[in-house]
Amino acid sequence: MGCTPGAIATFVYADFIAQYTAFATAPPEPVLQGFFDIAGELYLRNDGTGRIRSVSAQTMLLYMLTAHLAQLTYGADGASPSGLVGRISSATQGSVTVATDYPSTPNSAWFVQTPYGASFWQAVSAYRSVAAYRPGPTRLGNGIGNRGGFQGNFSGRWPL
Repeated sequence: MGCTPGAIATFVYADFIAQYTAFATAPPEPVLQGFFDIAGELYLRNDGTGRIRSVSAQTMLLYMLTAHLAQLTYGADGASPSGLVGRISSATQGSVTVATDYPSTPNSAWFVQTPYGASFWQAVSAYRSVAAYRPGPTRLGNGIGNRGGFQGNFSGRWPL
């Protein structure tokens, strides 16, 4: 029984803009392609070795990450990026005060800064919570108490 390969998605600018209209005017196509490449290299494996088996699902997830990176860097709908890092923990209106909270432990904080990142975080919840066993090569027993078996490792690490 062979290992089913993961999906590999490609960036199609027209498809991305049709779904994420907030980025139709900025940033330019090469920058969005760069964000897609970053998303596929650092946040969600796009090399055929990840857990996502559907090209459609892989594309949707990478587009969410691309939109997230674009909003954090450029803003959306022509608005400038907020410049805030983390979630807003408190706000006042008179003389405008905003406080943010960014926990030091790895969790969803970076993703939930935009609706696109929050959507991504929710969409991959099933993949984050399950460890995947990837068997290694078969070891043969040598007759001295070694019964052989499979070598492998559990891979529950990020990126997916």
